[in-house]
Amino acid sequence: MTQNTMKALAKSKPEEGLWMVDAPVPEIGPDEVLIRIHKTGICGTDIHIWNWDEWAAATVPVPMITGHEFAGVIVEMGRNVTGLSLGQRCSGEGHLIGSDSRQSRAGNFHLDPGTRGIGVNEQGAFAQYLKLPAFNVVPLPDDIPDEIGAILDPLGNAVHTALSFNLLGEDVLITGAGPIGIMAAAVARHAGARNVVLTDINADRLALAEHVVPTLRCVDVTKEDLNDVIHALGLSEGFDVGLEMSGNQVALDQMIEALVMGGKIAMLGIPPGQSPVNWSRIVFKAITIKGVYGREMFETWYKMIAMLQNGLDVSRVITHRFNVTDFATGFAEMKSGRSGKVVLDWT
Repeated sequence: MTQNTMKALAKSKPEEGLWMVDAPVPEIGPDEVLIRIHKTGICGTDIHIWNWDEWAAATVPVPMITGHEFAGVIVEMGRNVTGLSLGQRCSGEGHLIGSDSRQSRAGNFHLDPGTRGIGVNEQGAFAQYLKLPAFNVVPLPDDIPDEIGAILDPLGNAVHTALSFNLLGEDVLITGAGPIGIMAAAVARHAGARNVVLTDINADRLALAEHVVPTLRCVDVTKEDLNDVIHALGLSEGFDVGLEMSGNQVALDQMIEALVMGGKIAMLGIPPGQSPVNWSRIVFKAITIKGVYGREMFETWYKMIAMLQNGLDVSRVITHRFNVTDFATGFAEMKSGRSGKVVLDWT
């Protein structure tokens, strides 16, 4: 590497916005690689950091290069790195873990309590170069393009949530038609679910969902009663599995009522603050609830790449593509609530 500075998007001040800055190219250690970034996706977490809300102000140190959804190519490797090569296309797991916890030592890396996130706790991927532990690198097959590689992180959230329970032949209810909820619907279909219903109150997001997953049954719950949908589909007792992606308490309450006795819920959505829960309904309906965080390392990555190579198509969830110089426009589109995934080009 002869270049010693790079362009990066950073939270330079504790206020709304991000700024394009010149930053030092990271120096890698013996177990790390340096990745030349080609594409990055804008995540909901990045919107929180842009807005500098209460969570971001309490979590993110300033200055911080943000971003954690990326695809690129390896341009430098530490002396201990094996199994990778210069010029290799890759994405990567943005959760940085330790090796001393009980969970990590048992191979449950995604449950390590000391997890730190690139772009949140450590310098991130909204930059021309990113350093990453070789352990976290996920090579990209030739048939997966960079822009899909750049959204494998959120697709992994969708896959981890959707595959929490067996979906073959099951009737699945998904609440929240954000990009991850839409991708979860595509995964549920691909995994053999019988009926897949997606609810939201945002007509633009529901229209995008129908575009991405044409066989999906979308429900605007401000205009249509979910009970009528259950009846129309011939579900005598309700849905078998619920995937809660909205973080909305009303949506969760509707899901609990719409599930069969013994139904199962995987929760990825994060409710704001504390929410009242009618636990008696959960107990008397014998409902199982699983909280989902991130991706299983690295089984989720294996499964989503395998599904992409076997016909899973989430490409239409990307609705906007911008050169990184137009990053402010990209963030505005994400904040509008009308977009799907927004991808920034760093090449």
